[in-house]
Amino acid sequence: MTAGPGIYDDEVTKIRERTQADGIVLIVLGGNRGSSFCCQLPMRDTGPLVAWLREIADHIEADT
Repeated sequence: MTAGPGIYDDEVTKIRERTQADGIVLIVLGGNRGSSFCCQLPMRDTGPLVAWLREIADHIEADT
């Protein structure tokens, strides 16, 4: 995960604030500004996010 705003950071901020969420993860495929991954998370949630993404990747790989 990189530091700093991504190309969809404004959208992520709006969704996070509107939903009053602690964190947001957005994956855009073929969006109007290209494909990108953007997240806004408290540091305490970055470790669990890594584990969760690995689990999702394992499931996708197994299904394909």
